[in-house]
Amino acid sequence: MQTKFNILLVFVFLSVSLRGQTVVVKKQNEKIKGEATEGYATELEGKKENIASAWSKFLKEIGRVKLFSSEPVVIAEPNFNGTVYPKGIVYAHLFESGKQTRVWLGILKADWEEKEYEFANKNLEKLVYRFGIQYNRSVVQNQIDESLQAAQAVEKQQQRFVNQSKELAIRLGNNEQEKIQLQKSMDANRLENEALKIKIDQNKKAQDSLKNVAVQIKKVTETHRERLRKIN
Repeated sequence: MQTKFNILLVFVFLSVSLRGQTVVVKKQNEKIKGEATEGYATELEGKKENIASAWSKFLKEIGRVKLFSSEPVVIAEPNFNGTVYPKGIVYAHLFESGKQTRVWLGILKADWEEKEYEFANKNLEKLVYRFGIQYNRSVVQNQIDESLQAAQAVEKQQQRFVNQSKELAIRLGNNEQEKIQLQKSMDANRLENEALKIKIDQNKKAQDSLKNVAVQIKKVTETHRERLRKIN
């Protein structure tokens, strides 16, 4: 049981891997269709497969995802601050590097009207930052939830042991009472045993005495019969 508690505590402490991490967004170019494409990226703690689900959900909020399985992901009709840009296209990438994953959003000038390009590019930085904040908060919240679950599990175990302790104390008290009663019964039994032995001995002596009396009476009776026969 103690081993289970130790494993639980180790799990809780090891899960705290993200400590107030600051989201840093950097301008970064990636090649799209063989062309250097401006964009913004941020590094996040975690494997690509762990971040991919949250990233995919976030991209759906930006616009209509056309090619989810492609690299990069293509997002048509992006929505910035409630305004949809029908001709605009946003490209999204995930890059894994060791224990970190880089998320990236970028656009090609050719996909945008000139007057909208700069505005869209600035919004990409905000979007990357927003996702970084959302993801880090979700990780910390999950760690909080795991810690609370672990605390509840420990509390349940503590209460179980408290209840078990009370039950064992009651059983021990009952056992002590039974022991006292059994001791009394044994003492009474020992006294009764000795008394019965005395009575048995007295009974035997009484029987022996009566046997002797019976023999004497029989002799007297025979004497009287003999006297009776001699009368003529």
